[in-house]
Amino acid sequence: MPGVGPLTALAIEAFAPDMAAFRRGRDFAAWLGLVPRQHSSGGKERLGRVSKEGQADIRQLLIVGAMSRLNWLGRKSIPSGSWLAQMLARKPRMLVAIALANKMARTIWAMLTRKEDYRNPAQAVTA
Repeated sequence: MPGVGPLTALAIEAFAPDMAAFRRGRDFAAWLGLVPRQHSSGGKERLGRVSKEGQADIRQLLIVGAMSRLNWLGRKSIPSGSWLAQMLARKPRMLVAIALANKMARTIWAMLTRKEDYRNPAQAVTA
């Protein structure tokens, strides 16, 4: 998976509990500390800052991988209508990297629970 190298994969295998312990990818991302803190009540959803609670080592490796992926892609090669391009247009670069790390964590959870390899979404659309 782009942004996840051998060191990150090894850290997830070594330090993370079995992925069956998490019901969904958001629970795994919350365990890492990559989701916004919720202050919701009465049906009104209020999301705060990203809580930095959780597994700091894996979170840091995922954020570094997301930043390297953003730097490698650059602004010119990101498709204009994509989620990533829309985020980069209105949010700071570091916040986009954290959101991308959150997305990567959810994808890792899905890959490990389904025992599948990474499929590039851009290639899946063209196929």
